[in-house]
Amino acid sequence: MIHKWDNCICWNHFFLLPLCCELRLIAFSHIKMCTLSNVAPQRAESTPLHVGFNANVSPGNSPDGVSVRYAHAPGKQWYVMRATYHREKKAYDYLVSKNIECYLPLRRVVKMVNGRRRFVLEPFLPNFLFVYTTLEVIKSFSKDSNLFFLNHYYNHFKTDEFGKNPPLTVDDASMQNFIRVTSIDNEHVKLVKSENCHYKSGDMVRIIEGQFKGVMGRVARISGQQRVVVEVKNVCLVSTAYIPSAFLEVVKE
Repeated sequence: MIHKWDNCICWNHFFLLPLCCELRLIAFSHIKMCTLSNVAPQRAESTPLHVGFNANVSPGNSPDGVSVRYAHAPGKQWYVMRATYHREKKAYDYLVSKNIECYLPLRRVVKMVNGRRRFVLEPFLPNFLFVYTTLEVIKSFSKDSNLFFLNHYYNHFKTDEFGKNPPLTVDDASMQNFIRVTSIDNEHVKLVKSENCHYKSGDMVRIIEGQFKGVMGRVARISGQQRVVVEVKNVCLVSTAYIPSAFLEVVKE
């Protein structure tokens, strides 16, 4: 079922954010979040960009710029899952139907299809799905015939009490930071490789002004521009768009 709200289109759990040459779509189940509008002035009739679930989330309430809020539950963690053959959306839909919290960042890019320009949805991080649940639930996936294509990643840098590698998880702070940067409406947010990141220093910084306000990471020069790189350990690196030095403050670790 499709609902039209002003200049946005909503498909159940999906909210499209308008962008000139790319739209980012964030599939986010039962997790409340909001995104501030761009730094550039908007037209008077435009409304602030925002996405929310199970509550009305108003942009501008957070001093950090982008608010990412969800109910932390004891025993739950962010597990990194892999869906084979690009079936992450299928896994997302199934888990959401089971009231399991998930995060699936997608992007909408312009492509030529049969000689015509069309918007095409693509995963921001192909084959990946982030699931917020307990270890018991993660283990139950292997017994569910509907999820035969979904597996968890292992953390090869740790071992449990049995000497085995446990499932790979992302801590809450890193996950919130990742959600912030991947939910911002900017075509220059992209995945990067470590060899392409020329770090200026080892200092952790926080962006204090502009569209990326609240995002934390390390300053690097990428594609000839100063950007902030967000790391999800053992998963990926994501860079912001250009960030001027005046928009940065050093964070004491």
